[in-house]
Amino acid sequence: MFTGFSALTTVSTTMLIVYLINFLISVAIIFFDNKTPTATLAWIMVLNLLPVAGLVLYIVFSQNIAKLKVSRMSESEMKLKSFMLHVQKNQMHHGFVHYSNAVTEKWKSMILLNLENADSLLLGNRNIDLITDGKEMFERLITDIRAAKENINVCYFIIKDDEVGSRLINELTAKAKEGVEVRLLMDAMGSKGITSFKLRKFKDAGGKYAFYFKPHIRHLYLRFNYRNHRKIVTIDNRIGYTGGFNIAREYLGLKKKFGYWRDTHLRIVGSTVFDLVARFCIDWRYSSGEIIDFTDIIANQNDTRALPADIPTQIVSCGPDEEKEQVKRAMMRMITSAEKSIYIQTPYFVPDTPIIESLEMAAQSGVDVRVMIPCMPDHPFVYHTTLYNAGHLLKAGAKIYIYNNGFLHAKTMVVDGDVSTVGSTNFDIRSFRLNFETNAFIYDSFFARKMEKQFRKDMLLSTQYTLEDRNSRSLYRKMMERISRLLSEIL
Repeated sequence: MFTGFSALTTVSTTMLIVYLINFLISVAIIFFDNKTPTATLAWIMVLNLLPVAGLVLYIVFSQNIAKLKVSRMSESEMKLKSFMLHVQKNQMHHGFVHYSNAVTEKWKSMILLNLENADSLLLGNRNIDLITDGKEMFERLITDIRAAKENINVCYFIIKDDEVGSRLINELTAKAKEGVEVRLLMDAMGSKGITSFKLRKFKDAGGKYAFYFKPHIRHLYLRFNYRNHRKIVTIDNRIGYTGGFNIAREYLGLKKKFGYWRDTHLRIVGSTVFDLVARFCIDWRYSSGEIIDFTDIIANQNDTRALPADIPTQIVSCGPDEEKEQVKRAMMRMITSAEKSIYIQTPYFVPDTPIIESLEMAAQSGVDVRVMIPCMPDHPFVYHTTLYNAGHLLKAGAKIYIYNNGFLHAKTMVVDGDVSTVGSTNFDIRSFRLNFETNAFIYDSFFARKMEKQFRKDMLLSTQYTLEDRNSRSLYRKMMERISRLLSEIL
């Protein structure tokens, strides 16, 4: 009897300590953290309703890295970049657009926003290819890697230890043996299956690799948020890849669970590649400790000359070490400036209130708002929140399409057949605030029409989600949507 009473007392004492810790954390969140009010309330709810699990979740998911300043340039790099930004800003304020066409003239306020808010130069490209099939993307990437003469920089959130990941590493190893400078950067959690043993031959051949936010103890990931979600490859500072595809079987449509993998990626040839190289160098510097001076790369940007055939583009990056939410603001500008149409493709539709309200206002103003989401969840809570938000847009007059031909992973938006964006950024709070992301913003009506054409092609493989579908939901689904949306700020 006394043994049972003693055990009960121990449990009660332990729970009291847990509640006290959670209370102190709640107070700290309110007074010392810079989370949004909604995120603050969500964490307080989790900490108090799920005391033990909530404490663990908070430790793992809610660290603040704003003070780390991961994305740092050297003094000389900052000086040169600042000079170039000053030149373009000054030109914009005086009505001159460097890469002038009808689209850049119309969208110069957005270009200026990206210059001011994201330090993103407007640069021209000779060619931008839109790639929507994983097998095509991978084979073109391998072909370009094999043709490399000087350097290859590779950054992926996910590289898996399967035949696709192995093939990429083998190709990079072969180029390193030829004397090409090869650097491979992976997110430590996303690419956790890639071990030092797996990379032994690559390293012996002269290749260099690093992991972003690598844990001190293998497989002990105490930082689930703040992942490097970027997908960037540059080859000889001339060809660049960025978009949504990672490196694994499922991205090539080879995994039965997902079926065909519908994603979007860019192959870029032109000045914008210099910005992708600079972005890689900054991330590499933080992860590897190797100092790569890229002032000459920035200087090459300054030496480029605008040609009539150039495709004007801005590379915009964001991360939790910044408070500006650069990609989100650029997307917001696209939405609020739309006059005719907004087409969005995203696997997760969990944006914050300003984005939702902007899309609702656009739809209510007569803008043709269309959002395409997947037919299957890979994260159930996120999917329920996606459907909840889709329901709100339906009521405002937007059109929602559910892609049925496999899994939709594309992260794209095209507005008015003028300006478009492709990148790693999902339409969710995690991408806007918690992950390191990169998107290309393209000011070219010909490319935008390609994007619209692809969207309409995907519509033929989709089912339109209607208000009737919303009204016929089961009680279980209604409950799950309402519970999940309360956690949207921390999903």
